[in-house]
Amino acid sequence: MRKFLSVLFCILIANLAVSSAQDCNTYAFRNNAIYATCVSLPVLDSHLHWNYHTNGTVDLAFRHTGATTSQWVAWALNIGGSGMLGAQALVAVTSSNGSVEAYTSAVSIYGTSLQPSTLSFDVPRITAERVNDVVVIYATLVLPNGGTGFNQVWQVGPVNNGVPGLHALGSDNRGSLGRVDFISGQTTSGGGAGGSLMRRRNTHGVLNAVSWGVMMPMGAMTARYLKVFKVGNPAWFYIHAACQTSAYIVGVAGWATGLKLGGDSTGITHESHRNIGIILFSLGTLQVFALLLRPKPDNKYRIYWNVYHHGLGYAVIALSIVNVYKGLDILDPEKKWKHAYTGILIGLGVVAVLLEAFTWFIVLKRKKEDKRTHAGANGYGQSV
Repeated sequence: MRKFLSVLFCILIANLAVSSAQDCNTYAFRNNAIYATCVSLPVLDSHLHWNYHTNGTVDLAFRHTGATTSQWVAWALNIGGSGMLGAQALVAVTSSNGSVEAYTSAVSIYGTSLQPSTLSFDVPRITAERVNDVVVIYATLVLPNGGTGFNQVWQVGPVNNGVPGLHALGSDNRGSLGRVDFISGQTTSGGGAGGSLMRRRNTHGVLNAVSWGVMMPMGAMTARYLKVFKVGNPAWFYIHAACQTSAYIVGVAGWATGLKLGGDSTGITHESHRNIGIILFSLGTLQVFALLLRPKPDNKYRIYWNVYHHGLGYAVIALSIVNVYKGLDILDPEKKWKHAYTGILIGLGVVAVLLEAFTWFIVLKRKKEDKRTHAGANGYGQSV
């Protein structure tokens, strides 16, 4: 029995080794092409094969597995930068009938539909094929400026009515960039421009999550619960005003970074997230004016101001939470960040429930004591 299990284990290891090798170095191309170097790229089930020639040309094959029909794949060099803008791309578009069209496309704007165009360097040959669920782009490149190391980008996206559409913005899609050296065969992940854009997205997300999504609810809780305690007057008002004003200032910074991201990402729009953000900024600004126009407690219009201020405040909190989750879906970070924000909200909710029960107990007790005091002052309950 032990020998039998050992044999099965050896067979399993051998199969895994063959599968891993077949995945890159020993992949059998249908045209029997052989490439000296092969690198499995870190995301999007993609592989790059090439032969470097001393005359400064490279014969390469970019291979994407798990491809579907009505899908495009692309691999590109970015000579002057990193990321999508400026990428000189080799594109293969698979139509719904399974046929594949290969061409070159220079990316000059975000949201490009990858229309055919010439590149900044020569591509004497480009073809593509689809074998089962594998799409392969074959090309010969004349490397520019006598260099051998360049930033690279690769991507996968949908085809809509025969036209390449915007790719997804998941973590794999955002991480599909790095550097390749055609002589040494070394590749690295990540890139300067892409990393910079990601940092700005993360900054935008953190600023808005902290301000609108956490500080605003905390500021509302201070106003609702601290003023019940006699020792909390008038400190609750100043704490509430300081918390909400700080949240608004940080939120405006987050909103401004969102506008800058939108301006730098022409063609990429997240309409619901953007529209809710505009509404939040507008309502938050109205709340700031409400603080300046706050009537005195004995003013006959104070009741209307209270309805306006409270209604607007709770609307801002509800929309803020919704928009933070929409932003998290767009950024698609590790699940722990969404779990962390959910945990913060649950924690605030538990505290709010406990404080709600405790403050109602205090209010009812205080009313009962006031009623007794009032009754005693008017002679009720006194013995004759």
